[in-house]
Amino acid sequence: MIETPYLLFLGDAPDQLAAKVAQGIKDWRPENAVGQFRMEGCKADLGLKDMDLVEAREAGAKTLVIGVANRGGVISQEWKKVLVMALEEGFDLASGLHNLLRDEPDLVAVAEATGRKLHDVRVPEVDYPIANGIRRKGKRCLAVGTDCSVGKMYTALAMDREMRERGMKCTFRATGQTGILITGDGVPLDAVVADFMAGSIEWLTPDNDDDHWDLIEGQGSLFHVSYSGVTMALIHGGQPDALILCHEPTREHMRGLPTYSLPSLETLRDTALQIARVANPDCQVVGVSVNTQHMSEADAEAYLAQVEADMGLPATDPFRFGSGKLVDALAAM
Repeated sequence: MIETPYLLFLGDAPDQLAAKVAQGIKDWRPENAVGQFRMEGCKADLGLKDMDLVEAREAGAKTLVIGVANRGGVISQEWKKVLVMALEEGFDLASGLHNLLRDEPDLVAVAEATGRKLHDVRVPEVDYPIANGIRRKGKRCLAVGTDCSVGKMYTALAMDREMRERGMKCTFRATGQTGILITGDGVPLDAVVADFMAGSIEWLTPDNDDDHWDLIEGQGSLFHVSYSGVTMALIHGGQPDALILCHEPTREHMRGLPTYSLPSLETLRDTALQIARVANPDCQVVGVSVNTQHMSEADAEAYLAQVEADMGLPATDPFRFGSGKLVDALAAM
């Protein structure tokens, strides 16, 4: 088990979105976030107290969590200087990067010398099956997006919280490093061998009570040429009964792809639903989740109203305005 609370390492993150792992932990497990550690040039800020390693240890932090999700998931040499100091100061390290802590000989040597632990959460620990497409009992909801990092995880977590408050049966199913660090369990989908990705989601969402909802954390986007594969695996392996469309309307281009535009919500709806009905002919699109963090409240409300009028679906920003409309849509199924 990864010991809490955490000191969240933001490194030299070039923007706020690059620190999405740390942001997710801060937003959904604030009791585990003691403070943040930022290097020179860091352009992300969680609004937590900036701490050095000594201050964080004195405040009770036990694990330094790498809260940055950079392209390719690599550990830079500049980061490594801090990571070594953290081990020497008595911290364990936790990371969801593709570049594993355990594959860095210098970090392994310092960890062994200091008796500290290295936690790589982006490592599959199960021999997942190949998907068989057999229908399972229970209900499943999947968030799909027009792009990466538009709020798919936040949507599922917000719905999970609302459903629990209503006494509905539900489970948030983490499929990425941030979700796993928040909940302590899940499938690191983008680290699973391709042939077994859909099968891992079948494994993650087994038979359940007829009135139980699995809220599956979305990944990537069908329209993102770098990461569309994980989305396809989620759709076919998850066999969702309900799809939530997720969108960030202020994006000028796809994340990390400046020559690609985002698709419309209508295009996402039509494409995702057709693919989902391969594995579950009864799948429905039931709502729209819009990330309005870069819009004023008035502009956000006007945009959501327009989406509802255009799409004929309930629309909300579940983090800003609550997920009630989306949960109502599931309850009505």
